[in-house]
Amino acid sequence: MAYAPWLRQVLRRPGVRAVCWQVLTALLIGSAVWWLAGNIANNLPRLRMELRFGFLADAASFELGENLLRYRAGDSYARAFGAGLVNTLQVSLIGIVLTALVGTVVALLRLSGNFLFARLAAWYVEVARNLPLLLQLLFWQTLLVRLLPSPRDAWAPLPGVVVSNRGASMPLLHWQDAYGWALWVLVASFALLLVWRRWRGRLSLRWFALALLPAILTLYWWAQPPSIEQPVLRGFNVVGGVTLVPEFFALLFGLVFCHAGFAAESIRAGVQGVDRGQWDAARSLGLRWWPTMRRVVLPQALRVMVPPLTSNFLSLTKSSSLAVAIGYPDLVRVSTVAISETGRAVECITIILMVYLSLSLATSALMNWYNHRVALQGGRSS
Repeated sequence: MAYAPWLRQVLRRPGVRAVCWQVLTALLIGSAVWWLAGNIANNLPRLRMELRFGFLADAASFELGENLLRYRAGDSYARAFGAGLVNTLQVSLIGIVLTALVGTVVALLRLSGNFLFARLAAWYVEVARNLPLLLQLLFWQTLLVRLLPSPRDAWAPLPGVVVSNRGASMPLLHWQDAYGWALWVLVASFALLLVWRRWRGRLSLRWFALALLPAILTLYWWAQPPSIEQPVLRGFNVVGGVTLVPEFFALLFGLVFCHAGFAAESIRAGVQGVDRGQWDAARSLGLRWWPTMRRVVLPQALRVMVPPLTSNFLSLTKSSSLAVAIGYPDLVRVSTVAISETGRAVECITIILMVYLSLSLATSALMNWYNHRVALQGGRSS
């Protein structure tokens, strides 16, 4: 027991204790994963099943409706999962952008001196945050189906745009190989500019505009005249173009309406966290309310707003899985139908878990990078 005092002295060090706890946690997680993998490996043969992802190459027999990948019955399950993933990414990305915009507007309205606007914004926040998201999705779906007209009485708010209870149909630009080459050239140009900036310092906007030149030249030399498919009324339906179904708008409105209320409170807290002396200093320079907010307050409030907004955006992405409740063909719906046809429940659930984990990690990494950039800028400014 001569080593006990030395060992006790070592364990009293915070760094050593932290490493010990981390190792213990890693061992516990590894043991749980090992037990789960062994349990699956032992039970699947007993049920005359095997863990196999080869079914993704088989032909799927179900339809998904309109999707950007143009999946149709008879395509592979892998393409069906890809179409569901694209639909999930589509509604999540648009929802994140709209949530940030609507949340900012609502937060600024709550902080305004106008009593009516401030109270309306406060009521919106309370309603959005206290109603269940699933209930909001069902409400928006019912409202859109009831309000939108039939295809024969469809609205035409813009040339080439047809809106009915079947969805919003818009012109479709057919993809050409030259567009893909131009996209790769554009990505390569921006990558070279970022490397140049890493070595040579900051770049002005004209350098980024210059990066568009190779892509424009690629389109000019290789692209054929663009082929645009217009939506037209044929029989009792609208055919042609690309259609965004009512379920897409119901899901998008529900996600934005709900999560914008949480985002508004995070943004309002960030703005109120800026010292009052910053407002007084800006007004002493003759700046009005909006220039003060845009140039002085919001840049400083970003360091407070970004962490809770990151959690909000992650929640929005994961909440998009509720689309299955209103019939939107997202990744979860594709997986549900694939399980009923193939019986590959473990494989399909694994695909869903890995996709949503990847989306969450990518969103978190991007927002953390932005938070780091904001913090660095705030550090330099001080």
